Order: sequence, then C-alpha cells, then structure tokens
Amino acid sequence: MADGTTGKPLGRHGEPPPRGSDSPAGRSSHRSRTSRARPGDRGERAAGPGPAPSRRGILAAAVPAAFGAAGLLTGCGGTSTAKGASDAEGGGSPGHRSPSPRPTPTRRPRPPELPRGGRTLFPAYRLFGYCGLPGAAALGRLGTGDAEERAKEIERKAHEYGGGRAPLPVFELLACVANSSAGPDGTYRTRTPSDTIGRFHELAHRHRAMLLLNIQPGRASVLDEVRALHEWLVHADVGVALDPEWEMGPGQVPGNTYGHTDGGELNDVVRYLSDVVADHDLPEKPFVFHEVATSVVGDRSTLRPRPGVVPIMSADGIGSPGLKRATWHQLVRRLPRGLHTGFKLFYDEDTRGSRLMSPKEVLALEPRPEYVMYE
Repeated sequence: MADGTTGKPLGRHGEPPPRGSDSPAGRSSHRSRTSRARPGDRGERAAGPGPAPSRRGILAAAVPAAFGAAGLLTGCGGTSTAKGASDAEGGGSPGHRSPSPRPTPTRRPRPPELPRGGRTLFPAYRLFGYCGLPGAAALGRLGTGDAEERAKEIERKAHEYGGGRAPLPVFELLACVANSSAGPDGTYRTRTPSDTIGRFHELAHRHRAMLLLNIQPGRASVLDEVRALHEWLVHADVGVALDPEWEMGPGQVPGNTYGHTDGGELNDVVRYLSDVVADHDLPEKPFVFHEVATSVVGDRSTLRPRPGVVPIMSADGIGSPGLKRATWHQLVRRLPRGLHTGFKLFYDEDTRGSRLMSPKEVLALEPRPEYVMYE
C-alpha cells in the first residue's frame, strides 16, 4: 500500500491497528514485523524484540524511474502468394494450354501456448513464484535485487515444488497498489506505470514464465482495474491476481480495516477474462484471489467456472507451520467446483519466532496447492 504524502514505508506509529482487530495490518504493505494473529488463525505468535519497519511498508505513488520502457509489440505478417499462369509461347500448337497453377494451401497459424507449452495449466503444471514491486523491498522478494537473479532463483525453487508436475515460474507483480491517501481521483490506489509492467513482461518472456498482475484496488472498481490491463492480458503469458484485503467500500481507508469481495464480483472478472481468452484464442489464463481470512471473500460458493479461466484461491495465513495449517484448513472447506488452491509463504513474518514451512510440508497439505508463492 502507498502513502501519497511521504512515499516511504511507515514504522509502527504509522501502521493501522494490529491484526487482532478487524484490520489487515501486519500483512501486505502494512504488516508489522511484530507478530499478530489474523482472523482465521488459531492463536497468536510471540511478539518480536521491538519496533521494526513494516513488512509491506507504505509505498510511494511513484515507481522508480530506473525501469525503462520495454518494446513489447508483437508483429505478425503473412506472405502473399503470387498468382499467375504460364502463357503459351508463340509458335506453339494452337490447342496447347499451360497447366493451371494449384492454389497454395493456407496454413493456419499455430494457436498461442503457455510459456512452457500446451494450452491447459492443470494438471500439467505446478505454479511457483515471488511477488513484489521494484523499488519496494517491503512488498516482496520479486522487487529486491537484480531482476535476472530473482528470475533464476525462482526457476531453481520452482523445481523443489514440482511434486510430479512440470514447474511453471510466476512473477506476481503489483500492478495496482492501495494507498493510505485518496489521491486526485479519490480511489486510494496507484497504478504501476506501463513501462514497469513491460519490463517484467519481457523478463517473463525471456524465462518462459507467467506474469501475474496483482490488483490492490482501494476504492476503485475491480473490473475497471482489470480492464485497464487489457493491453497485457491479450498475451498468452499474462494472468491476474486480486488482493481483496485492500478492496475498500465507501468511507473505508486501506489499512484501517479489511477489505472485501464476493462471488459475484469474482464472476465478473472471470467472465471478462474468458471473453479475452476467446477473442484472442489464448491458452488458459490463471485468475488468483488471495484470501487471508474467510471474512474477506463472501458468497464464494457462487463462483462459477468459465472456459479459458482457471480460478485459484491463495491461502495467505501467517505464522508458524501449525498456524498456517489451521488457516489452510479453514479456507479450503467447501471449495466450489472448479476452484483450485494456492499457498503463500512469508520470508519475514513466518520466520519471526518460528520457521518457514519446507516444500515437503507444503506439498503434504490437502488438497495439494497448485500455486505456491513467496512474499
């Protein structure tokens, strides 16, 4: 989340209420490094040894100018087949005809495929990735250090989570970041510049990875934010992730309370993505929504699958392996038909007073997560 005034991560005194209250603090861009329980977690972790910067600090509205624009236009062309017939040469027999040319068969272009082949995600692949935004280390590991090095690191770790499936690396880039201030349009959100998205799309293409564009909508319309990404969604290697914890209603401010979405709104996004897939003959497109507690997504049972879109619920519980398993079991109860599962780990919060779950422990969850992501 971004603070439109300072552009710097807030410390403890600038954070929203602790997780024990009805607040997303302690997670996402407002997470304190001190432990706190979430709705849906059973128990609390021990507090850390004193004040520390928040995990996902308040992010400035501006994105680092270091990210230059990347040319991403995809050209396509065809070859013209010359039409012609051999004329009979003068002096030939009066009844002689040149053979008519056979029409050149038109070869249909091969439909677009996923970065590592095929047009369906599951059960062929298990997705694995990092999330983040360049220049904002508090928002996740993807935004730290050299992007090429992060891509190679993701590739290596993806193989640890294969579990009998081919790994498909994912870069989950924050494309819309919730703000603590309203901004000029009153939406409490900032869109990531197109050149930054282009840079990461190019990186994903080089590494045969998926680019997921994460949306923290603030008070903006979720569907409007998805539509604003249309120029990227027409690509076969780009999907969408929604972080409804940061979806605010009228009068709500990001960081002061949990946001909320429902099955109807999720269906709107699924329908839109399904139309994009059909219009451009694309392979299946992932649509991830992050769920930190059962209160964040209402009427989940009304979610309906549509052709070309793979909905994935990512369980974002924080804490020890025991706490994360407890949150997982709550969130995977009564999954709607066609809804796949994901699991999120936190390099900082999960290790304060405890440890990260191992790949073996994550893959032992039931149902086995099909998308694993680290922040």
